[in-house]
Amino acid sequence: MDVGLMVEGQHDLDWERWLHILHLAERLGFPSVFRSDHYFINDQRASLETWTSLAVAARETSTLRFGPLVAPVTFRHPVDVGRMAAQIDLLSGGRFVMGVGNGWHQPEHDAYGIPFPEPAERAARLGEAIQLMKAMWGPGPVSFDGRYYQLRDIDVLPKPAPGRPYLLVGGNGPKRTLRYAAQYADEWNTVNAPPETLAERIAILDAHCEAIGRDPASIRKTMMTFAFVGPDDATIERNMDRFPRMAGIGALEARKAAVRERGQPAGGAEEVIDYLGRLAELGISEVQFQHLDFHDDTVPEFLASDVAPEVKDL
Repeated sequence: MDVGLMVEGQHDLDWERWLHILHLAERLGFPSVFRSDHYFINDQRASLETWTSLAVAARETSTLRFGPLVAPVTFRHPVDVGRMAAQIDLLSGGRFVMGVGNGWHQPEHDAYGIPFPEPAERAARLGEAIQLMKAMWGPGPVSFDGRYYQLRDIDVLPKPAPGRPYLLVGGNGPKRTLRYAAQYADEWNTVNAPPETLAERIAILDAHCEAIGRDPASIRKTMMTFAFVGPDDATIERNMDRFPRMAGIGALEARKAAVRERGQPAGGAEEVIDYLGRLAELGISEVQFQHLDFHDDTVPEFLASDVAPEVKDL
């Protein structure tokens, strides 16, 4: 089991903090740092543009795997995403993870004038976008004639290495998203699932794999969590205080109970290690923990020293 970090770049992330987090993660031995791809969530704050920050990550690190978790298919034309992904993968020496998903947060689409189709169309666009990008990354020239996207005899250069970039599909839609993961993904990522829900999602993914003759074990299974963890209650409470929705729940123990009811850990090393052990039994090989306070290294240091060594052989 690997322990990674996830950074919500729309929550007052600036260049100084992004560089600090990248260098901190590499120094502490984290295998991965992922970035959200949003303009804003809830309130509008300082927000680093995702793809610019990923190019910086390619140059500022040498061991981390990194990428968007995940890039919504609604935000950019897949031709542009495919070109950027190929070039950042080359720049990083093959450490880039092309994370893609349907998109879900309508308010930022409305605010920025970005069309937000119905779920079925977003899912269909995701399937076409994946096929188009994979075609672009392969030998050219290539054409693609989809309902939403088309290519005409294009040869995108420079090419990534064969089989690159590594493709992650994020999401839980049982009919389409998980089928796309089975068809195309190197990795599937889900969010904040209690073990029983996670087991159901994995069973659906495995069934899609079996229907097309793919070994389910060939897809890496990972999860991102908004867990509230740390070496002491003061750290946990401080991070909870950053979220207004937690304030109305009551005292710390009541807040912890609410977090656990959503299937996330809320405590110290023993609780986190037990939680990761249950996920490992289901086949999860990495969990990315939200780095909630960009100006405090306590939780990343806790995860690196007290958790990661204890779960590395799970």
